[in-house]
Amino acid sequence: MGPGEFFQKYFVDPIKYNQGYNAVNTTVYAIILGIAVLLLYRMLKRMGIKIDERFFVALMPYIILGPLMRAETDTGMLPRTYLTVSPGAYFVIAAFAIAALFVVWRHLGPVDKLYPIYRDFGWVLVGGLIFLLLINLNKAKFHWNYFGYFIPILFVAELSIWALGKKFKLIKNNKVLFYTHFYDATTTFVGIQFFGFWEQHVLAREFMGLFGTPAAMYIEKLVVLVPIVWLLDVYMKDEDPELINFVKMAIFILGFGPGTRNLLIAFMGA
Repeated sequence: MGPGEFFQKYFVDPIKYNQGYNAVNTTVYAIILGIAVLLLYRMLKRMGIKIDERFFVALMPYIILGPLMRAETDTGMLPRTYLTVSPGAYFVIAAFAIAALFVVWRHLGPVDKLYPIYRDFGWVLVGGLIFLLLINLNKAKFHWNYFGYFIPILFVAELSIWALGKKFKLIKNNKVLFYTHFYDATTTFVGIQFFGFWEQHVLAREFMGLFGTPAAMYIEKLVVLVPIVWLLDVYMKDEDPELINFVKMAIFILGFGPGTRNLLIAFMGA
């Protein structure tokens, strides 16, 4: 198999034919993500932008952009291209977020008012997608019964994290990450168990096959998250706190983004 055929088989065809992720492209995308996180962190440090709660709040609309764009793609409101489905969509949203931040920073510098202006620009972009949704409501088939499954199961899932946080300090100190990823796991479980969806990610598919139920997503989240937060909080405790915050922010996005995408796709009948 030549390089072209290899790339076609493992990277192009999975997007073109909606085959989901495989071990090869998952590994490559994970490496790219890791490098991107470190490069973005260095860029923010050079720009003098602090990675704190203000920055996180300002980033929220850009985090919402991806799930909303994907849901509108799957309902036919946006054309399905390599740039409107994952992973291409994430590159597009990241490009918007970085470009917007650079423009605002170039005009203002790393001052306090940078954060609300950057945030508001993101909400303008979200508003554009909401407008697109409103003028294309006929393409969506809203499944209100989705929440009849989702809300009680989410309550039980998050209650389990609360209980685990009472026993384990590591979970208590990172409860936002665990709450967020159990929210993601719940959207996956409900979508597969009750609405006929399927799991795209190779590791999650392996866990589901091993345990024979999509509820295995919750186990997968713990198996993956616990070692990562242990490394961050214990092994890397003497590293730059802002670097730790930025990595945790990336982990939050990896839970909140896909979870919200799953919720919107199932609710909008994609």
